[in-house]
Amino acid sequence: MATKVTNPRTLPEAEIGVIGGSGFYSFLDDVTEVQVDTPYGPPSDSLFFGELAGRRVAFLPRHGRGHHLPPHRINYRANLWALRSAGVRQVLGPCAVGGLRPEYGPGTLLVPDQFVDRTKSRAQTYFDGLPLPDGSVPNVVHVSPADPYCPAGRKAALKAARGKDWEPVDGGTLVVVEGPRFSTRAESRWHAAMGWSVVGMTGHPEAILARELELCYTSLTLVTDLDAGAEAGEGVSHEEVLKVFAANVDRLRTVLFDAVAQLPANEDRRCSCGSALGGLDTGIVLP
Repeated sequence: MATKVTNPRTLPEAEIGVIGGSGFYSFLDDVTEVQVDTPYGPPSDSLFFGELAGRRVAFLPRHGRGHHLPPHRINYRANLWALRSAGVRQVLGPCAVGGLRPEYGPGTLLVPDQFVDRTKSRAQTYFDGLPLPDGSVPNVVHVSPADPYCPAGRKAALKAARGKDWEPVDGGTLVVVEGPRFSTRAESRWHAAMGWSVVGMTGHPEAILARELELCYTSLTLVTDLDAGAEAGEGVSHEEVLKVFAANVDRLRTVLFDAVAQLPANEDRRCSCGSALGGLDTGIVLP
């Protein structure tokens, strides 16, 4: 039975967050489920706390445990805020994507170093000037996402994959579309012509929200299909995506868990993610 927590001070502690499906934590022993409220509303689901390789980890099902939330309806702000409230300072965000190049076929693991935002309606900042329930008002703050992913997290993910004999693609651009529909063939060909690598629906705004909360964020993208412009035939199907993801979820989970073990301790972070706000007065108190 879940415990509902409204005061962040009473939350269990975790140092690392994993945003993904229930398959990433469901087999762990001694998992604690906690419902969390945030100033931005409820996150996608409860936080599930467990221990992995001696690290305290909080798992959050991005689409809800029943996969009932489409990409454009996910409360990304609440999700990242909830994780930080639990003490998380490093986040791994695996997601399924379509390949935009023939060589990035189903089963490819790509660890991007850039993203392109083509979403339309998602709240993508905490600094929108709107009052919070406690009466505080965010100031205007501009955070740089020039290099949106944590270099230490990317290094850990790449090393973990190679340790499992799954040679990853080191770097590339993830273009994030609104969803829930897939791309037209013309859109897909345009994405490929721009030099982008893979296309997905959930990689943004997670990365930039994490940066605004001074969290390290690393994306691991699993190619489940060749996008419509990269193949002949009828294009992408939902059934195809689910089938390929199911066939690869076990080894993706082992890579994630090895990456968790290799991440630095929070107090030993040396990247710039933890100082992204540069001491600015944001007008709000981060959890």
